[in-house]
Amino acid sequence: MKTKTHTEDSTIAGLRQAVEKLHGCLASWIEEVPVREIFQEKKVWDGTVHVFDLTGHPKAKRAYAWSSPMPGSSKHRFFAILNVPPVFSARDAVRAAIVQEYRTRHD
Repeated sequence: MKTKTHTEDSTIAGLRQAVEKLHGCLASWIEEVPVREIFQEKKVWDGTVHVFDLTGHPKAKRAYAWSSPMPGSSKHRFFAILNVPPVFSARDAVRAAIVQEYRTRHD
């Protein structure tokens, strides 16, 4: 059985706090899921999505979270996507974030 390192524990704690703050409920870490998203034969995203069970959210029982470095900064941007249609998996959450970011840049 793999044990978590201190860095992994602090990453999970930061993501849990982001989920709880963004969605106003309690979050419990369940697992991590590797996701690689390819579009037109190019890697669009490759990373780990952390899955959290939610307590006290009116619509969702699960959320998917990860962070990405902000270009030109030492800070990270946190993503916390709820498991509500059309998001049913970690991969769906990554795809939804990619689509939203694309729309934001092109509107």
